[in-house]
Amino acid sequence: MKRFPHVFAHLAVLVLGMPGAVAGGESATIVLRGGMVYDGTGQPGRSVDVVLRGNKIVQVGKVGRQVAGARVIDVTGLVVCPGFIDLHNHSDENILKPESRVALNYLTQGVTTIVTGNCGFGPVDVAGYYRRLARQGAGVNVAHLVPHGALREQVMGNVNRAANERELDRMKRLLRKGLRAGAWGMSTGLIYTPGCYANTEELIELARVVAEVDGLYASHIRGEDAQHLWDALEEALRIGREAGVRVHISHFKASGPDAWGSLPAACKLLERARAAGLSVTADQYPYTASSTSVAAMTIPQEAREGGRKRMLARLTDAHEGPRWRKRIAEGLAKRGGPETIMIAALKQRPEWVGRTLAEIAQATRMDPVDVIIEIEKLGGASAVAFTMHEDDVRYAMMKPYVATASDGAARVPDETLPHPRSYGCFPRKIGRYALEHKVLPLEQAIRSCTGLPADILGLPRRGYLKPGYVADVLVFDPETFRDHATFREPHRYSTGVVYLFVNGELVLDYGRFTGRLAGKPLRKTASELR
Repeated sequence: MKRFPHVFAHLAVLVLGMPGAVAGGESATIVLRGGMVYDGTGQPGRSVDVVLRGNKIVQVGKVGRQVAGARVIDVTGLVVCPGFIDLHNHSDENILKPESRVALNYLTQGVTTIVTGNCGFGPVDVAGYYRRLARQGAGVNVAHLVPHGALREQVMGNVNRAANERELDRMKRLLRKGLRAGAWGMSTGLIYTPGCYANTEELIELARVVAEVDGLYASHIRGEDAQHLWDALEEALRIGREAGVRVHISHFKASGPDAWGSLPAACKLLERARAAGLSVTADQYPYTASSTSVAAMTIPQEAREGGRKRMLARLTDAHEGPRWRKRIAEGLAKRGGPETIMIAALKQRPEWVGRTLAEIAQATRMDPVDVIIEIEKLGGASAVAFTMHEDDVRYAMMKPYVATASDGAARVPDETLPHPRSYGCFPRKIGRYALEHKVLPLEQAIRSCTGLPADILGLPRRGYLKPGYVADVLVFDPETFRDHATFREPHRYSTGVVYLFVNGELVLDYGRFTGRLAGKPLRKTASELR
């Protein structure tokens, strides 16, 4: 296969007719010639040309040698495919910040669209969020889900009780407002407060509102360990059946040693529901570690009601405290012990970042439970938890209804040690699991990042290389498209993206950022998607 050394990038580009013509103008034409094209359908690649004009794909097939007024790019030996769509992203805040709105850590993975509002977190004011995105600009397209947890907190606060009729009606009104503003559905985070305090009936009633516009119900289910996984999946399926809504399981996994080996049976449960006519899908990141707050990982939901101040009062109370400490210790044991949880970010104790709870306990001569309580006294911390099994990860990624999604966020390098998925999720799936380890065919791996997430979300005219579709297009080198971020060095950008187009604009030109913020908000009801 023909290789293009980085230093000789200019040799790969032959400009015919109009020197300097680039993507971005309505009349600009680009021909990607001679690449191996994977169109997002899951079909094997074929050696054809792809023609872009303005923000659209106008042709996929063999074209004549001379193309008047076009920039012709020889991509022989490279892979051409749709830009990747990250169904599960937490860039709600970061995509609005000047330092991270470029989302370079996603562009270098080949991602052109992210979905925010996941796990029940994010802006409830969808119209306002989209206006800010349009005004400030972003490196990637952004689609949003109405976050159930934030919605419930706005109406009820952080309380552990069922919603009354008036409160449920208000949540429905706010949800409909968000959906009318262009949200693609609703997400839940049922291990987080206050979303975890909602009963199934509340979720069904809200999901019926989502079903009115054929939206997506995306759920971080109530539990992914051996004790909760089955009931949590059954609840999600019940919501889908009774509300008539499309169901999506976020970051599908089996967490904790007791749950290892459960994914095949969990997949059979989903497959039976699919065979019975229920629309149910899932997404996954290709790692054996997860990441969230220390509190969500270790402290019972009932103890977290009302916020950190009230939680700490319970944990340190002379009468209540011992009971909660026992439950925290039991939970740690089910996760595999305090050595499985590594601190990712804690401003007040930077020396604890990169160390496990067990290591901190040993260094401070504290009990691991006391370390957790001390962390919460300091304001809380994010952590990485090594609680999954490689066999389960590989099994799930082979399923045709499981999309690839990062569960990460737009970031810039700093002193923290976040989960490396924010920098390496997609090249890891493509480069390591498909190309190197042959766990699944390349065409299926690409589909899991392109056409499948577009179908799951209901996103029109994206996710495929077809005439008339939006020109979100990725060109990568299969020999160098790899992740380099690790748990000890997570801020390492992926390599191998040669060209990347967002809405027809060239944002990575031979791997170099062009300075263009070509992303835009994607509204479910907006004319801009036509």
